[in-house]
Amino acid sequence: MKKLTILWLALGLFTATQAAAQGSLRYGVESQYPPFESRNAQGELEGFDIELGKAICQAGHFSCSWVESSFDALIPGLTAKKFDAINSAMNITEARMKSIAFTQPIYRIPSMLVGKADAGLQPDAAGLKGKNIGVLQGSIQETYAKRHWEPNGVTVTSYQDQNQVYNDMLAGRLDGTLVMSAAGQSGFLNKPQGKGYAFIGKAVEDDKILGSGIGFGLRKDDAQLKSELDAAIGKVQQDGTLQKLAAKYFPGIDISVSKP
Repeated sequence: MKKLTILWLALGLFTATQAAAQGSLRYGVESQYPPFESRNAQGELEGFDIELGKAICQAGHFSCSWVESSFDALIPGLTAKKFDAINSAMNITEARMKSIAFTQPIYRIPSMLVGKADAGLQPDAAGLKGKNIGVLQGSIQETYAKRHWEPNGVTVTSYQDQNQVYNDMLAGRLDGTLVMSAAGQSGFLNKPQGKGYAFIGKAVEDDKILGSGIGFGLRKDDAQLKSELDAAIGKVQQDGTLQKLAAKYFPGIDISVSKP
């Protein structure tokens, strides 16, 4: 392959920059959503999706890098070719598949309501009527809340950063937040400021909105990349890497998905 590449370069069939790009993969990520992705005290990206991304790159023989974006700008950034794949806990849904493609589902996390433990809330329109619920802008939790709760007297307020949701909840401006359970546990409930708060009721359900699991978002015309990533995903699912990462970041949460 290297000899062929040198020959092509000699013939001027493609540039050195294009040759260097072979095997590279740029992930798009929203870096303010622990435990999926965040920055540590040294400013380095860390979290479940970061380690997962590295493992898949190793399995697929990619050289990987990350490009940061707000969550609601990830799909526009992907289609504008600012990066090659969305690796940011993005659920595969019918609505998103109208504009982009996805790899096979990699894992799945339930969505749950977080609020004050003694507030008497319930994760349905009747139990939240007159309340203000915060959600991450562009998320499936936002779509769910606006579809099922907002038309029935619940105020749904969207934020570009889930940490802003927690801050406004602590300040009394919000009554709760609908969030992926692992993010709510690690990013809020396990921290000192989460004292007195808890998951309220059971996980919400709506497969059409909440999707079939989390995968990497891709451009629709990147069929070859999808094939390569699906193969790499299969390897990390089969060799135990995915289960080890889940035990580290999501203890006690079943992240398994149904095979397509």
